[in-house]
Amino acid sequence: MTKAQVAKIERLTRKNDPDATKENILKIATEEFVAAGFSGARVDEIAERTKTSKRMIYYYFGSKEGLYLAVLEQAYTKIRTLESELDLENMPPIQAMAQLIASTFDHDDQNPDFVRLVSIENIHRAEHMKRSVVLSQMNIAVIDIITQILERGYADGSFVRRVDPVDLHMMISAQCFFRVSNRHTFGAIFERDLSSEALKKRHKSLIIDAILAFLKNPSSDMI
Repeated sequence: MTKAQVAKIERLTRKNDPDATKENILKIATEEFVAAGFSGARVDEIAERTKTSKRMIYYYFGSKEGLYLAVLEQAYTKIRTLESELDLENMPPIQAMAQLIASTFDHDDQNPDFVRLVSIENIHRAEHMKRSVVLSQMNIAVIDIITQILERGYADGSFVRRVDPVDLHMMISAQCFFRVSNRHTFGAIFERDLSSEALKKRHKSLIIDAILAFLKNPSSDMI
């Protein structure tokens, strides 16, 4: 196929269904970045698998880094959107917090690619993420959600321990994230299949109970 033919196909594709084209590129790019990391992923391979070209990918995303950031933004958008749709403001504080934790647990368990992408970006010391205005603004939303649940809980006496919302977000994320990011090594060491339904059910209850107990009891400084 000549360059002129390729260019014609690209123009027709962009014109006929640009959103579907971008979505397909993001889907395949996610698979490539998850499998090979940012450094190992190849735009040529993504172009071949999406039946497009590097030129078209750069038309939409600017560069390989732009494509990678778009993948990260899409991954974080999914979990932040999920949280915003839980209707937590209409639940009692304890129920709302339990639901938020359960949602985080289920999301991480069902989206190992998200966990892998975050792990990869940590290898790069978040150097790409720091350049994204979208990500910095988007992730403020979950802190606002946690803050509102905590304040309602303090007001009605459901929660006693004062805690920084970012610290609490870290606690929730850490416990839900670890069992996915480390499921293979942890499973090999202790001969536990962390993907089993029985263990998932038990671990979800354990994490919810532990964090709620933490919030319901005073800290040692308050005793």
